[in-house]
Amino acid sequence: MKILYSLCLLLFLAGQVIAQDQEAIAKVDTSFWLKEIAGGININQASFSDNWKGGGVNSVAFSVYLNGRTSYAKDKWSWDNQFDFIYGVVKNKGEDGRKSNDVLFLDSKVGYKINDKWNYFFGVNFLSQFAPGYNFTETERTLISKFANPAFLTTGLGVEYKPNEEFSLRISPFSPRWTFVTDTDLYLNIPENYGVEIGETVRTEWLAFSVLADWNKKLSENLTIKMRYQMFANYETIDFETIDHRLDVALIAKVSNLINVSLTSLTIYDIDQDSKIQFSQGLALGIAFKRGNFPRKE
Repeated sequence: MKILYSLCLLLFLAGQVIAQDQEAIAKVDTSFWLKEIAGGININQASFSDNWKGGGVNSVAFSVYLNGRTSYAKDKWSWDNQFDFIYGVVKNKGEDGRKSNDVLFLDSKVGYKINDKWNYFFGVNFLSQFAPGYNFTETERTLISKFANPAFLTTGLGVEYKPNEEFSLRISPFSPRWTFVTDTDLYLNIPENYGVEIGETVRTEWLAFSVLADWNKKLSENLTIKMRYQMFANYETIDFETIDHRLDVALIAKVSNLINVSLTSLTIYDIDQDSKIQFSQGLALGIAFKRGNFPRKE
């Protein structure tokens, strides 16, 4: 719950800062900058009377999110930054609270224009989670993850295809990655230890290839889709089964100025975590805000 309170406070403060500075920002020359920040609070609840014959369990779910991006472009140089913070909890009657979502993603990229659609680039991104995660049984829970356990720091040097401000595709023939598991006892619950050698806290993969595709499209006045696909392959162990894939998808429908409905999904394949595809999905109704000047006007 401390995580939830902290994120809610961060969300509130972000909204206040944006509201107070909006007029001042408009007076500043921001012709080289694009900025956008969005956040929201989602709540889901279900309850049943004691004599309800249809089956069901009382439950409440709560989640908060905050994401943003900035883009600077002048002459042949560009600098793009992005962050996604998401955290959610679900509480069913008779059970402990459990995470329903937990994402911490930071990304920064510097580009040098080749032509109108292609750039050379160097980028770095960090992926982890905020809070501990558990496997639950009827009698106990087992720790399987927490902040920086695991965490992935991935760099990339290569070329980028960016036809507009909505879509980008990065291809990195040289993409070193560091996988962190700072808790040296976590392997007792996760024998694979997320690919990190037991007794060590970091795994370094120098010779690697990666792809990152990002699509943020306003489909209509009230409907937006966000997709991010990441692929990582280690040249030393390259094989179809050892290539990592991650796909994040969010479809957001605006009901009013403050209310929206969001459908999110996350698909992961990483043999260092599990030999099968992992999938999660969520549907939520909540309060949201969004400010910014994306996309760039030609």
